[in-house]
Amino acid sequence: MSSAVDCSFFVITIIFMGKKKTRGRPKKKVADSKSQLLQVRLEQSEKDGFEAAAKMAGIPLSTWVRERLRIIAVDELERYGKTPKFIKK
Repeated sequence: MSSAVDCSFFVITIIFMGKKKTRGRPKKKVADSKSQLLQVRLEQSEKDGFEAAAKMAGIPLSTWVRERLRIIAVDELERYGKTPKFIKK
């Protein structure tokens, strides 16, 4: 009796092992992913301040920095009558 139970357990286990398990969030579409990297040198105190602000905003540091840079870029470019390429019409 024990060998029949062991055998059926083994067969069921093997069947389920063949199925790929997906974990985590779904992959982003290529058009939605960000591929460019911008490195910026900072003082430790600057980075600490940016991290604290991002934490208070409840968003990752990279998102916080990107949002702030976009706001400043739009202001400066519009001052000279230009539209940033990242603004979708």
